[in-house]
Amino acid sequence: MIELIHLEKKYENAEPLKDVNAVIRDGDVISVIGPSGTGKSTLLRCINMLERPTGGQILLDGTDITAPKYDLTQARRKMGMVFQSFNLFSHLTVIENLMLAPMDILKKSKQEAYDTGMALLRRVGLAGRELQYPEALSGGQKQRVAIARTLAMEPEVILLDEPTSALDPNMVGEVQAVIRDLAAEGRTMMIVTHEMRFARAISNRVFYMDQGGIYEDGTPAQIFDDPQRELTRRFVRRLRVLELTIDSRDFDFLDAGTQIDRYCMQNDMAPKDKYRVRLVIEELAQQILLPRMNEPQIHVQIEHSAQEQTTSVTVEYGGGRFDLNDTENDLSLLVLKSAAQSIRYQFDPAQALPNRAEIRLKNG
Repeated sequence: MIELIHLEKKYENAEPLKDVNAVIRDGDVISVIGPSGTGKSTLLRCINMLERPTGGQILLDGTDITAPKYDLTQARRKMGMVFQSFNLFSHLTVIENLMLAPMDILKKSKQEAYDTGMALLRRVGLAGRELQYPEALSGGQKQRVAIARTLAMEPEVILLDEPTSALDPNMVGEVQAVIRDLAAEGRTMMIVTHEMRFARAISNRVFYMDQGGIYEDGTPAQIFDDPQRELTRRFVRRLRVLELTIDSRDFDFLDAGTQIDRYCMQNDMAPKDKYRVRLVIEELAQQILLPRMNEPQIHVQIEHSAQEQTTSVTVEYGGGRFDLNDTENDLSLLVLKSAAQSIRYQFDPAQALPNRAEIRLKNG
């Protein structure tokens, strides 16, 4: 069990952790979520004492590991850390990466460390890669090696800091599968992640971090479906809905694309679904609506339901009555319809933006 008591971390120009209090029970799988810069990674690094807290205590099985004379080697035998940047030794083979710490710290024999390492490589699906160097591996394979290296130390607690953020989308699933297997074993884990569907599926608790601490602690159902506090509600709302306002011909569609990519990644959307979202906005906003507007007035709302696995794009726009089905741009309309499961158009002259198109996207 880990207990955090009034934990603080201050830097010269920032204070990411102000007063963190929590109890992490044996067998807990905790996803740590929240906006950028709210101390999520700092929290994990403090728990593992890679960053020394500037205040408060961390009790590991009742022992204060922040005490000045505490031997941190004892804590690190119990806690393993998986980083987003893999941190493999490039000059060592895969199996050598796995053998090094068990031989140096756990004092295992070379044969024992080798046998354990080979078994772990089979477990993470990398049998046959033991003599390769990290540079020969994909990002997903490197991260699976990093997880195997952590397991080789036989930790009681595993801390994972954005374990899939540095990966291409098609490699994320293979790493998530390994983490799911560990969670199913009853391992105690804390995972900083931006992938909310994954957090919901794997965790029994979720920490939402904001204002220098754990702002809300609850089950995945509570945090994602019925958050109790205002900042959590705002964060979850932003996860569900992305809004864009196109009010100029100089609108930055590149930045909008970045926002869409981030939104899709946070919601763990499949690459095909992300492609359809971007396709619909490009064809409808850029190709159909903008060319006929002297002064653009377009509001776009993207909404994804992880629970129902549905995605919709609602576009409201100014001007006189214009049903997008009446466009002269037949090619863009054809492309738009190829991505849509349904398209509904409404016109309400009483509204500031009287035209409204609701597009439900295909999925899968």
